[in-house]
Amino acid sequence: MLPITYRTAVLPAWVDYNGHLRDAYYLLICSFATDGLMDLIGLDEAGRMRSGHTLYTLECHLNYLAEVKLGVELQVRTQLLGHDHKRLHIHHLIERCDDGQVVAESEQMLMNVDTASGRSAPFHEQVAGRVTELAGAQQELPRSACVGRVIGLPGR
Repeated sequence: MLPITYRTAVLPAWVDYNGHLRDAYYLLICSFATDGLMDLIGLDEAGRMRSGHTLYTLECHLNYLAEVKLGVELQVRTQLLGHDHKRLHIHHLIERCDDGQVVAESEQMLMNVDTASGRSAPFHEQVAGRVTELAGAQQELPRSACVGRVIGLPGR
C-alpha cells in the first residue's frame, strides 16, 4: 500500500463557478503531498535546516480524471517510481476518502537542491538511505497507466 502523504477537504476558495475544484488546486494538493513525501525521507523542516537542502520540482504532468465538489475529503498516495543520487521520479494519486475513487494523478520529477548555492546536490546520506528504503518497499508495486503519458492528438 502506498503511503498517504496528504489529506484535505475541498475548501470553498478552491471551487470554481461550476461548483468544481479548480484545476490549479489539484496541483496545490500535489504540492502539499510532496511536502509529506519530504517529511518521510528526512527533508522535513528540521532536516532542511540541518542539511541546507530541499526539493525543487523540475517537471509535472497532471491528469484530471473525475470532478470534485466542495467539501469532498481527498487524500494523496505517493509512489516513488525511480531515483538517482539527486533526483526523485514520483507519482501522486489523488483519491476520494469515502470510496477510493481516483480523481487525479500527477507524475513529477524532483531535484535535490543545496539552498546555499541554489544548485543541485546529491542527497545527504540519511536522506539517501530513506529514499533507498522507500524504493525497496515500493519496487514491486504496479505503475499507473498515466505514468509516462504524452500529450497529443490521436493519430498525430
